[in-house]
Amino acid sequence: MVTSLPPGTLKGRTLAVSVSQSSDLARLGLSDEHLRLTLGEITRLVLGAGGHLAYGGHLDPGGYSAALTAEAARQGRSDHPVLVCLAWPEHRRLPLSELRTRLDLGPVGRVVCLDPAGRETDPAAGRGEPAETVDPDVARASLTAMRRYVRAHTDGRLLVGGRRAGFQGELPGLLEEALLSLDAGEPQPLYLAAGFGGVTVDIVRALGIDDCAWLPDDPDAGPDDPRLLTGLERLRAHAKAPGVSNGLTREENRTLAVSRSPGEVSALVALGLGRLAS
Repeated sequence: MVTSLPPGTLKGRTLAVSVSQSSDLARLGLSDEHLRLTLGEITRLVLGAGGHLAYGGHLDPGGYSAALTAEAARQGRSDHPVLVCLAWPEHRRLPLSELRTRLDLGPVGRVVCLDPAGRETDPAAGRGEPAETVDPDVARASLTAMRRYVRAHTDGRLLVGGRRAGFQGELPGLLEEALLSLDAGEPQPLYLAAGFGGVTVDIVRALGIDDCAWLPDDPDAGPDDPRLLTGLERLRAHAKAPGVSNGLTREENRTLAVSRSPGEVSALVALGLGRLAS
């Protein structure tokens, strides 16, 4: 299995990484640390091969963006290889002085703040020091706009975990990102690591990659959110149409979908990216 790619293999290529909490971790005997280890391994392999990473989220200390930039620093890259994208409500919810402090990632990364339409904006424009509350409808549209921005600035996407319920957008975040990757005129390579549960499991099932029968039923689960069901129905249409290659065979994609090993997941993603690059 791939443990590294030759230097420069992924030069000029950016992988979007979508890692989000999974309510299935405990039932799988896993913890949040497994998600962080996977993120670290992906960072090591992609940056080591000259590639870049993009993450749409927040800048809270202890969050996934902090874990990503910390691993990037360990890799010694100083050409801002990590792009963190903040949707409108994510930067407006912070006091301006605190936001300015968090925006400085040093040589390992840069942050772009987006307006409600997903355009880069000056985060200080039109506001004072206090944090602001964003209207829920504006917040939902802003999250979709941020995901479209990330889609337009990346060459592939990895999904790990993800909420099925309690999400803030029009759809569960990772499900919307999968649709944005596949709905475009030029579909984007998509890597699905469903072994950690979450909505990525539903995406894998909808695309016919694996039935994920290994995931125990959740006896406490309530009815599915209608927005989740609508999104999955849209996704099933892609299972019947020719897909875009992600550089992996059908069996390799199934292995990626069921793996709970951070090393194996990152190695398969690197393998696919390396094949596409060559």
